[in-house]
Amino acid sequence: MGNISDRITLNPEICHGKPTIRNKRYPVEMILDLLSSGMTESEILADYPALEREDILACLAYASKLTKTKSYIKSA
Repeated sequence: MGNISDRITLNPEICHGKPTIRNKRYPVEMILDLLSSGMTESEILADYPALEREDILACLAYASKLTKTKSYIKSA
């Protein structure tokens, strides 16, 4: 798949600096929302032909990395 940073970009000029796919106006959160709603990879690729399978995999890898980040918020 390559490096996540090759696929997931942060650019303050695009989508208010949210993580997007290859500097396009496809926010990572949108792809994750589509997947969590039950859309398949094939359906997403059919609806968004500018995307590639590796983009979807990069979104999942990015989300996985975020969940591994330590949180310093104490629970009540």
